[in-house]
Amino acid sequence: MFKLRNHQLAILNTLQQNSKGQIIVPTGGGKTICMIEDAKYQFQFNSVSKTIVVVAPRILLAQQLCADFLELIDNVHVLHVHSGETHHTSTTKIDLIRDWMGDNVGNKIIFTTYHSLHKLMESDVFVDTIYFDEAHNGVQKNFVEAVEYHSMYANRCYFFTATPKHSKTPFKIGMNDQDIFGRVLVNVPAPKLVDEGVILPPKVRIKKIDVVDDSRFKHEHDCDHVVSTMDEIGVDKILICARSTKQIVNLVSQSDFCFELKSRGYSWMYITSKTGAVIDGKKVDRESFFNTLNAWGQDDSKRFVVIHHSILSEGINVKGLEAALFLRNMDYITISQTIGRVIRKGNESKTYGLLCVPVYDKVGISTARKVEAVVDTVFDKGQPAISTITK
Repeated sequence: MFKLRNHQLAILNTLQQNSKGQIIVPTGGGKTICMIEDAKYQFQFNSVSKTIVVVAPRILLAQQLCADFLELIDNVHVLHVHSGETHHTSTTKIDLIRDWMGDNVGNKIIFTTYHSLHKLMESDVFVDTIYFDEAHNGVQKNFVEAVEYHSMYANRCYFFTATPKHSKTPFKIGMNDQDIFGRVLVNVPAPKLVDEGVILPPKVRIKKIDVVDDSRFKHEHDCDHVVSTMDEIGVDKILICARSTKQIVNLVSQSDFCFELKSRGYSWMYITSKTGAVIDGKKVDRESFFNTLNAWGQDDSKRFVVIHHSILSEGINVKGLEAALFLRNMDYITISQTIGRVIRKGNESKTYGLLCVPVYDKVGISTARKVEAVVDTVFDKGQPAISTITK
């Protein structure tokens, strides 16, 4: 049986005592299990059937959250409201959502995305509890109306994030708008989780490389820089954050990158919204990609790199990753989320998550400064990585 940590027990207790608010937990702090245990409580200790909604920033994460919830919750009707494929009932049509609500008697969980949340609003679905995962996404202009609606009309409404987004302008909504997002109910500092062994501390390594201005050979230089960085850090499981899909495609098809990886005993995989998922040169479906990624992450003997532009930054749980290589500039939220991919505990030999920035152009210099600033704020000072909307 899964044993909850002290901070998770405190979160659950807080949810029982408050009907709305923000839960700030560092990436890797186990916020998903808090949602699941709260949902279990709602289903088990109420004589009236409940409808619970889980909101994710991406279809991929909605599918992962569904799998996580259903590992610990049974005897519940499940609906997905988004455009992705799923083994469960799925629709974005308002009349079909209403029909599903009427046809299924008993406890229900609906998994949706911020993009499709308005469909539930337009369907007049009565929501008992709604969990907003990666809640900083809820401040986006296209999503605010549906977020505000459910904040107002759901019986219980909770916003989970490691990276709050505030606004300093009256023209845009931020999570500091307590009418919509409620007050901060729990703020778990990252140093506390490091001290308790829940997550690992990050370690930043800046690798300075000579600047190359000749764009004709950019992909060859990218290959040389990445491979030399990998040789220097000497770890087995690496997340590479690429500048663009084009950079990924050029790296694997227009340079010796794959040959260099193979000669060092590494497998490779990448995923983007444009190319889909590829493992060792073979195109696969997303389910196979993530099953393989998690299997490789748990295999202590496996050496691999996984390359992406943005799709793996937020919310995706991958076990075993040891280092992140930053090849692109990012905002503070994305940097903080990326750090969270490599500070999860692995085997006993893993004592920290390595953050490596090869600096060989202006993007690298800017990224290095931001990574160091996020680590200082979150892991040294124990504050959340708050980003601010100023205009």
